[in-house]
Amino acid sequence: MKSKIFAGFDIIGDLHGCVFTLIRLLEKLGYSDVNGIFSHPKRQAIFVGDLVDRGPHIREVVKIVKAMVDAGEAECLMGNHEYNILGYYLWLPERQSFLRAHTAHHHRLIAETIDQFAPYPDEWEAALRWMQDLPLFLEKPGFRVVHACWDEALIQRYKQEYGKNTVDVNFMRASVDEDSFPGLFMDRLTRGTDMPLPAGVEVLGRDGVSRDRFRTKFWSQSANTYADVVFQPDPLPDYMLYTPLSDEEKSRLITYGEEQPPVFVGHYWLQGRPRILMPNIACLDYSAVKYGRLVAYRYDGEHRLENDKFLWVYVDPQRDD
Repeated sequence: MKSKIFAGFDIIGDLHGCVFTLIRLLEKLGYSDVNGIFSHPKRQAIFVGDLVDRGPHIREVVKIVKAMVDAGEAECLMGNHEYNILGYYLWLPERQSFLRAHTAHHHRLIAETIDQFAPYPDEWEAALRWMQDLPLFLEKPGFRVVHACWDEALIQRYKQEYGKNTVDVNFMRASVDEDSFPGLFMDRLTRGTDMPLPAGVEVLGRDGVSRDRFRTKFWSQSANTYADVVFQPDPLPDYMLYTPLSDEEKSRLITYGEEQPPVFVGHYWLQGRPRILMPNIACLDYSAVKYGRLVAYRYDGEHRLENDKFLWVYVDPQRDD
């Protein structure tokens, strides 16, 4: 079969089981359902990951996206939620434990996915195998895609050592050691960068979870305070924003220079009207499963990203609820 040549790409944000919203967005983008496969005559969809968990129609979302990927009409990355699920089922013989501990908190995060697939065990096994093969990063002519953070040093090392953009079971097993290269690689690309809060300080997130760390920008340059690097949906207390960064904290920051190709990410639960973060950085996660917007960016080869290239639909709580 002759490969299809695409004139442009539609990068689509975190889905989390919002299938009716996904269908409306695909149709708005000009994709048509032909025998269960959505396709566009000239464009390819790229999903940034996090298809699963939280939402009401996870199995249906996986079915649509997998069919598109299998047919070459889309590509899809591994997000932290796919990584979490794979880790929950991946046994570590040498430790006699699973990669992701079976705590009540971890089970709660993936419970919707497990429950919705429970009547379809064969589909679930196929979905797990498919998720294992999802790439961690994409490099296309002129642009890049990763779920949470493009760390040039880690990605270049991975390419040199493994020569691909997917990970195997052995690499995932090795990621149980958070300080190892596999541990750093998986965490950085799927979860991004973060920074610990001062001792004794916690932030209560909108999801009800207290955290002692906060997410940071992976492109900060000349950062001096927490306000210069914080990048998350749950704000830090005002009194902490201008806390000076220590030299040690500054040394752990990474940057993504303006001279690098445009990169697209998801993951960060943004709100409001979609807009670029930097001339070469765009986030596509606008809290769809929390009744925000499901967002796409229509990429056509531009070197500097443009705010008018975003397209979105609002989530319909009557259906995706």
